[in-house]
Amino acid sequence: MNATPPAGDIFDVRRIRRLVELMNEYDLRELDLKQAEMRIRIRRGQDEVPVVETRPAVSTTAPAAAPGAAAAEAANNNLAIVKSPMVGTFYAASEPGKPPFVKAGDRVLPDTTVCLIEAMKVFNPIPAEVTGTIAAVLVKNEQPVEFNQPLFKVDTSA
Repeated sequence: MNATPPAGDIFDVRRIRRLVELMNEYDLRELDLKQAEMRIRIRRGQDEVPVVETRPAVSTTAPAAAPGAAAAEAANNNLAIVKSPMVGTFYAASEPGKPPFVKAGDRVLPDTTVCLIEAMKVFNPIPAEVTGTIAAVLVKNEQPVEFNQPLFKVDTSA
């Protein structure tokens, strides 16, 4: 059996990596290719839920409230919760040694980048999606995060 894919095989790992690089370089959200009976679709963005093997996060903070409690708290206190749209690693700054994108007390707009989530070696900027003031940062830098995990509390009354 031949372990090397045929020259025209669109499922060659090197080609897929190059396609992902091109998507990042040109800020593409979706790529859909078809070759004979084979098809490959690569998407990224808010509706993305990559499958990534993770190890359990070790937390040094108090346990998070139940999802229903977080929603009730947000409704009662004019707080919006910015949640992770994917599984990955949370980064508070663009690179080590740089100041964080936001900290408690900072004013944000819907398009303000509040953090990066790295998933499968792709750094995804996460926007606030609301207008308000950062009330709390709920995760630590370089902490693994899960899909829909609360990252920030934003006071929308301010």
